[in-house]
Amino acid sequence: MECLSSTSFNGKKRKKHPEQHLHSHVAKKVKSGHEDTDEVRDVEPRISTLPDRLRHPITVEELTELLHYAALGGLNGVPQPSWCGVHGQKRIEGVHVVVVEGVSQIDFYKHYMTLKNMRTKYSKRLTFTPSSSSSSLISTIFSGKVGTSADSSVLQQPKDDSKLHKALLTHPVVVRYGTSKRGLTAYVLSPQELFIQRFPARELTGFEDFASSDCVKITDDSPLFGIDCEMCLTRKGRELTRVSLVDSDGNCMMDQLVKPDHEILDYLTKFSGITAAMLHPVSTRLRDVQMKLRSLLPRDAVLVGHSIYNDLMALKLIHPHVIDSSMLYRTPSGQCFKLKLLAEVVLGRRIQTQDEEGHFPTEDARAALDLVKYFIRKSPMKVVEDHLEDLWRITIEEEEEAKDTPSRRFADVLHRLGKSVCYVGKRCDITLHPANQQWHNSDKEVVAAFGRQSKSPFFSVLSLSSLSNVLPCQHPKLSWRLKDMAVVFAGPLPADFTEREVKRLFRCCGFVRAVKMLNTAHRVHAVVEFKLLEGAALALHLLNGATVQGLAMKVQRPVTESMLDSDAILDTLKSDAVNARRLYALKLNCHPTANGHAPDGKFAVNDCASASLGVKKCKMSEKALTKTFSRYGAVKRVVVMGEPGRHAYIQFEHSEGKQAAVESPTGLWKKKYMTCPALTPPHVTYDVWQQDEPHDLSQAQQPPQEVSVCHMMKKLDVRLGKLFKSLPGRTLSVVLLLAHNSAHEPPSPGLCLLEIKGEESNKAIA
Repeated sequence: MECLSSTSFNGKKRKKHPEQHLHSHVAKKVKSGHEDTDEVRDVEPRISTLPDRLRHPITVEELTELLHYAALGGLNGVPQPSWCGVHGQKRIEGVHVVVVEGVSQIDFYKHYMTLKNMRTKYSKRLTFTPSSSSSSLISTIFSGKVGTSADSSVLQQPKDDSKLHKALLTHPVVVRYGTSKRGLTAYVLSPQELFIQRFPARELTGFEDFASSDCVKITDDSPLFGIDCEMCLTRKGRELTRVSLVDSDGNCMMDQLVKPDHEILDYLTKFSGITAAMLHPVSTRLRDVQMKLRSLLPRDAVLVGHSIYNDLMALKLIHPHVIDSSMLYRTPSGQCFKLKLLAEVVLGRRIQTQDEEGHFPTEDARAALDLVKYFIRKSPMKVVEDHLEDLWRITIEEEEEAKDTPSRRFADVLHRLGKSVCYVGKRCDITLHPANQQWHNSDKEVVAAFGRQSKSPFFSVLSLSSLSNVLPCQHPKLSWRLKDMAVVFAGPLPADFTEREVKRLFRCCGFVRAVKMLNTAHRVHAVVEFKLLEGAALALHLLNGATVQGLAMKVQRPVTESMLDSDAILDTLKSDAVNARRLYALKLNCHPTANGHAPDGKFAVNDCASASLGVKKCKMSEKALTKTFSRYGAVKRVVVMGEPGRHAYIQFEHSEGKQAAVESPTGLWKKKYMTCPALTPPHVTYDVWQQDEPHDLSQAQQPPQEVSVCHMMKKLDVRLGKLFKSLPGRTLSVVLLLAHNSAHEPPSPGLCLLEIKGEESNKAIA
């Protein structure tokens, strides 16, 4: 499981990490919906994504956000995508989408070496949530409604004097937050709001003894945490007696009773539910709670609460990133609703019922969190429109929209702006005028027809479906090559060695997914399956030749048909565009003593060292890693993996920095670091390629159709290469691999490939 380093509450200022600048930059883009004019003039168009976002699938809605903004831009009232940054949008000269049916992410990596064009021409890859069908996806792309903003000159609705329109546009919630759907950063209290409402802050007097969280910049992908506190009355005023914290999914992470530091005068049981009997055995104090929060909250956490000011005061905590659910739902007079009423009206949930004494803070924290998530998901205008009468008690008569109101469908907006649109593919039911459609029965005809056009349309969608009836029968039962390359065989091992002991030994190299013991008549071996490719690669380097209770252990890859070209695949993955600047690092607990260790040689450990490798906790911090690896080149970001944080990915600004670190292992070895070039694509999560049970490699067989399927995949890649070559420069090219899913099989993830073609293109594609 991936996690960020723990939050500190020391109040010290830290030097900004490069990732913070990217977070700030993307958040600024999303919030404003406009581009920096200097960037438009001087920078070629490009797309940027944060590393954490690569590990989450993009949805159809998020895809359309990107397509709408790339084609129309902020000046036409379209906000920046919430999950990525598009730089230099004004210089984008076209958008080209290819929808490939029946090919999944598994198929892409299974035939990875064959797909030269796809893996070299597209520098961005993200897991894509498959839609029900290609026709529905294509229809959604063309018919999705384009968001508008107040300064839009093209998409703005004509003035409407209807009571409904006036009531909505003058509502205080809409006036404050706008009409369009926005990311969570739009609702985080600004520094000015925090100052005006006197939230705890280091710069203000009266908060000198408050703990301070050392936070990084947040983005729309930052995690939300609901929090709620209960207080009692002491000689020093109100003090904390209970705190509850829930994660973004509503799971309780903390529900802790707290004993105040001063004598209690009133337990406020009617409101808090706290009694003397409940607090009598409690020894937890406020400082203990602050320390526990430090271990639970990531550095980009956004705290959500109802009147959260009171919670932060009770916790004596300074935290700059908060969303107050009471401020999102406000009356025209500026008053706030009670949480109980909002939960019942908006969420349809009853909380704080009369038959219970006091509040349940976990229930209240979850309700406040869900109110904020609902607000973000729906958009301010939709929230007001849905609850105008039952929440705000405003009764109006709806009137029909004027007949001359222009359509906001994406294809219609492009047509009004004079931008050409076309669809080329098999005949299907999509919401696009027939004059803009070309129907063909084969992929060859689709590619040829698109190439024959005298001028590439500004926005085009192509559908390729030749493989849709060939691949579905083969996965997900077949394991694929990346998974096979994450497995090693180890042995001989001591006769009494258990799976647990093998896992403890090998987890120094990476996350171990499964261990299977192989007992023969005379010796014991083990099959060790890692969650990442780097784990197996380092196991071969570190543990091959290790001495375990007097036995020299050999570590090797399995010899199967799927592994015959593993070396070539691994070499290609090292130089892959998505891994070109990434380095994998782990930290050992101690230097081995037996046989020593040469950084460029083999590794052998004695019994004591081998036993300690996987037991002791040896944490790595983002700050320490940045300092260590910056000597080889500028470090762009660091992602610390797992608990207790012994593995990490380091991304350099340039590939030369990564290469310098790989070629200079001696200095890193002195600090107990072992490294290898990144192999696992950053968008690949464990669930994607570990979706079936650990497999028996000895049973792997090549299906009869494998040769013909490989040939067809190569044809597909060649066709996509021709299409990419035919596109004009500065065109956003999107390839969507839609896995074929049925009710009888577990879903297979799809893949989204992204690239904005450069001006130098039109080189021959091999």
